[in-house]
Amino acid sequence: MLIAILTDLHANREAVSACLADAEHRGATAYAFLGDLVGYGADPAWVVDTVASYVERGAWAVLGNHDIAVASRDDVHMNPAAKAVIEWTRAQMNASQLHFLASLPLTQEHGEVLFVHASAAKPHEWEYILGALDAMKSMHATRCRITFCGHVHEPALYHLSLTGKAGTFTPAPEVAIPLASTRRWLAIPGSTGQPRDGNPAACYALYDDINHELTYLRVPYDHESAARKIVDAGLPERLAQRLIEGH
Repeated sequence: MLIAILTDLHANREAVSACLADAEHRGATAYAFLGDLVGYGADPAWVVDTVASYVERGAWAVLGNHDIAVASRDDVHMNPAAKAVIEWTRAQMNASQLHFLASLPLTQEHGEVLFVHASAAKPHEWEYILGALDAMKSMHATRCRITFCGHVHEPALYHLSLTGKAGTFTPAPEVAIPLASTRRWLAIPGSTGQPRDGNPAACYALYDDINHELTYLRVPYDHESAARKIVDAGLPERLAQRLIEGH
């Protein structure tokens, strides 16, 4: 099957809509959402309802740190701007939406693939994958050959050889990457709802689990409208500027 993988959606309706439409156009037959459905953006209820509808039809979804902060009031490790958005977001949600967030698992597996928001080593501690050593630690923590995770808002790809040597590969958009069976892999698609690599276009990835090929994708969307919604909602203006600048 062809799996569309979206992570760090961050309540960005315009970006999520654009990526889902692009994935459908490219023939995606399954979907995985790697957490942080909410936070930062102005459309949390719509994003949660949309992901919940995909889950009802068989999609995978896992818990992110912003999700649990909204659902359980656990935001002690967040900066003031993120906390302000968490409080605002919680007020926009109904009981069903909060229950959906709270019920999300930390990890899900599909064959040789693991879906997780942060590091698989300690998914509940929200550790970032910032380099090959972090990726190696995460890959060693699971029996799955391929790990898809988010939390880091920039696309990245790591691999681990049979001899235990970790390496980094810089993915280019629209280029199918064969995930050789002789290696273990950790892939970060980049953020759908708040990219931070200097490119405002939304990120997601497609994984062909028959041919074992991974394609990173960038999708332009109306980021100015998404940014304007953030300002109109009275949320920190810096979060709106991030969407414009892409970092």
